[in-house]
This record gives sequence, C-alpha cells and structure tokens, in this order.
Amino acid sequence: MTAKEKQSYFIKTYLKPTLKTFGYQTSGQTWWKDKGDFFNVINLQNYSWNSTDSVDFRFNIGIALKATVKDQQKKKATYSDLTTHLDEGTFLPDRKSRKFADNQGYSIQDNTDIDQFISAFRTDFETYILPGLEEPKTLKDCLSFYERFPFWGDHLKRVMTENNLITK
Repeated sequence: MTAKEKQSYFIKTYLKPTLKTFGYQTSGQTWWKDKGDFFNVINLQNYSWNSTDSVDFRFNIGIALKATVKDQQKKKATYSDLTTHLDEGTFLPDRKSRKFADNQGYSIQDNTDIDQFISAFRTDFETYILPGLEEPKTLKDCLSFYERFPFWGDHLKRVMTENNLITK
C-alpha cells in the first residue's frame, strides 16, 4: 500500500467507526457531535506537500457555537464554523515524542506499519484527545475549559457575549 492508501485505510477502518461510536456525525473529513448549545468539531487537515508515498496531516479541534453555525437547522457544524481552533497536540501530554507524529501532526510513509500507526494513534485519541474534548458539557464548562488557552478563551468569551449567550 502507498502512504495515501494507508491513510485512507486508517480513516475507513479506525477513525470513522471510532468517532461514530463516540456519537460523531461526519461529512468528508469533518466530524461533529451535538452537545446542546454547541458542537464538538474534529477536522482532518492534509498538508499541501503530501504525495502518494508520504502523507502528513493534523487535526483541527474545537467547538462551534450553535448560535453562529451557518447551518440554518443547527444540525451540523463545519470546519469554518469553529469558534475555537486547537490541534491534537494541545490535548497530549508530550506532543513531540510520539512514534508517528511530530509537533505538526501525524505522518504516514510507504514503509509505515499501519497497524502500529493505528495502535499509537488510538492511544492519543482515546486516552487524551476525545476525553479532553468531552470535558466541557455546557457553555459555562466551555468558558472554563478554554480559558487555559488565553487567545481562544478570550475569543470564545467575546463571541458568546456578542451572541447574548453570556453577559459581560
């Protein structure tokens, strides 16, 4: 298998089924989960320099406030609806010493053992990323969670205030 085929295999056999199990819906390479007043959003972003034999990618992770999503029925969120933008490394205890990753995401090569990749990714995703993303359950929880990220915490508070979701 080429690196691109391995990434497709990883998405089809692990990522999509796992996110479905955790209650996420999908469109393309974006997944969202309805949390009431907001959505959790996970977006897989491929890098422009990818080739058939080398694929690098990252995850854009955050929340989309229902008050600001473009979907008129408020049933889904897209990458462009994100109110906060974090990457997968934000949730990991050591973003630099991962077997198939670096400071900018994940990497699959032609010679990557895809089963080992999925196993390593499973640890990142199910031990750290998804539990961290699940932590906020209400808008108030979101404010508390994102205040540890000064720029995004301030941005979230401003957007929530502008949309009358909280008072100053």
